[in-house]
Amino acid sequence: MTSVDIGVATIRSIRNGLGYAADGWRRVARWLNSVLPKGLYARALIIMIVPMVVLQSVVAYVFLERHWNLVTRKLSSDVVADIAALIDVYQSYPQDTDAATLKKVALQRLNLTVDFLPLSEMPPPGPKPFFSLLDQSLSEELRSQITRPFWLDTVGRSSWVEIRIQLDNGIMRVLARRNAAYASNSGIFLFWMLGTSSVLLLLAIIFLRNQIKPILRLADAAESFGKGRDVPNFAPRGAREVRRAAAAFIEMKNRIERTIAQRTAMLAGVSHDLRTVLTRFKLELALAGKGPEIEAMKSDVDEMARMLEAYLSFARGDLDEQSAPVDMAEFLEQLRADLEREGHGATVAFHGPPVVTVRPAAFKRCLGNLVSNAARFARSISITGHRDHRYLTITVDDDGPGIPADMREEVFKPFLRLDDARNQDEGNSGLGLSIARDIARSHGGDITLVDSPMGGLRAIVRVPV
Repeated sequence: MTSVDIGVATIRSIRNGLGYAADGWRRVARWLNSVLPKGLYARALIIMIVPMVVLQSVVAYVFLERHWNLVTRKLSSDVVADIAALIDVYQSYPQDTDAATLKKVALQRLNLTVDFLPLSEMPPPGPKPFFSLLDQSLSEELRSQITRPFWLDTVGRSSWVEIRIQLDNGIMRVLARRNAAYASNSGIFLFWMLGTSSVLLLLAIIFLRNQIKPILRLADAAESFGKGRDVPNFAPRGAREVRRAAAAFIEMKNRIERTIAQRTAMLAGVSHDLRTVLTRFKLELALAGKGPEIEAMKSDVDEMARMLEAYLSFARGDLDEQSAPVDMAEFLEQLRADLEREGHGATVAFHGPPVVTVRPAAFKRCLGNLVSNAARFARSISITGHRDHRYLTITVDDDGPGIPADMREEVFKPFLRLDDARNQDEGNSGLGLSIARDIARSHGGDITLVDSPMGGLRAIVRVPV
């Protein structure tokens, strides 16, 4: 292989390695995203808590733990040095038979309890504590200063440390207080660390909650306005950035409301002018007498009046109506009764809490358009409602001819009239489904069309509650 080939192979290897690393990072990021909480309040708490815990852990390990290690090793060295001195005295100078003087001096001067046991084998090693600094430091000092066989127990008694050292003519047992060989303020440190952390965390939660409240109020106001509901007594609060967002929302809301008011006023004027012209036409046709041509012109004028009302209703959208709680089960029963009066059979069922806040007239018109559209082409109609903690879902099923799958979005376009579509009939303006979807979306929801289990079309209305 040439140097160029080797260079190309190296670049490819680096690229592959970087690709694997990027893929691994994406997997870790997806896993973290699935594990971490989704709310801003919880994430902000994590952002505050994690650095605090990491900082305290680093401080505890790097500074305090190293300091305690040094002090513990020094104390252990002093205790072992005292024991070594007692052994030298015991072996170098004559003593009384039971070494009473040595025991008295050790207890009074060195705070060590000394006993001498008959020469025998050392007890078996006891359980060693996990990561015990005292056990490790004492063992090292005993090996380096005394260099005799020893046995050590640092866990049998909570406040004492027992050391047995094998001498030439017996075993020397020494009991030393744990605090004489081991310095640990872990309890005090943990108490102060947890205590101060709890107080700081409580204050942080209180202040953070007050900062999150304006964001939640802004989100609730935007959601309510998106559902066509009024947003009373909403004012910018909180931090400067949140106030800017709230002020921008209020300005946007005011512009939208002004646009709607201007459109409504314009449509009212257009409606008045056109109705005046149509009324003049009807009067002139009534005075013109009778005849086939006159009757045809009257029919055309009536159709123009119906189309005008449909166009104005579609453009107006009933957006000036206020939302109110509605018993949806009773609402659907009224639809069924209206169908029966028109000679159509229908079944109605509702599941869940029935009271839902909607714009009553607009929502009735939305469902009425769907039901009337089904009634024109089907013999049987089934209306089912379901309400959970998030959505109100109403399905209108029929056994009619349905709509082809590739045309189910097309039929929602305004003024669209398809030759073979089910929303086409004489005198129809092609706005029924458009008006229904417009009303559903003004409530924050939507309408979808799918195949019905009855063999025809299913219209699904879903709006948030």
